[in-house]
Amino acid sequence: MMTDDDTRLLRIAYDEAKAGFDEGGCPIGSVLARGGAVVAQGRNQRVQQGDPIAHGEMDALRKAGRQSTYRDTVLYTSLSPCMMCSGTIVQFGIPRVVIGDTQNFGGNEEFLRRRGVEVVIVDDPDCIALMQRFIAERPELWAEDIAE
Repeated sequence: MMTDDDTRLLRIAYDEAKAGFDEGGCPIGSVLARGGAVVAQGRNQRVQQGDPIAHGEMDALRKAGRQSTYRDTVLYTSLSPCMMCSGTIVQFGIPRVVIGDTQNFGGNEEFLRRRGVEVVIVDDPDCIALMQRFIAERPELWAEDIAE
């Protein structure tokens, strides 16, 4: 189910997450790709920009700019998308999402599947470990990010 492109592009999403962590933000990275090529990549910027909706997936989509269609794209994300980002995936008609970590946060995978999105769960050890470290070191920021 995972291709070489999937592995490479998920690694870019992880690198974005790590960059966000190193900046003092939430370590969630994302890549929008078409035909194995990066359209845009981004990371959670809530802390860095003071923007409550600047999640990793939203940052990548903003950087992608206007697209005539998203129906031929794949979204890679280091962490399972929240409901806001899942709704955006459905709204834009993104047909496939590759998720690095569902152990630290998840729950919207079935929402996506019920709406026809192919969901690939990787459970990447690096994505999982980075988020575990973040939750242990910055529990208050994690709680803020997930609105708890």
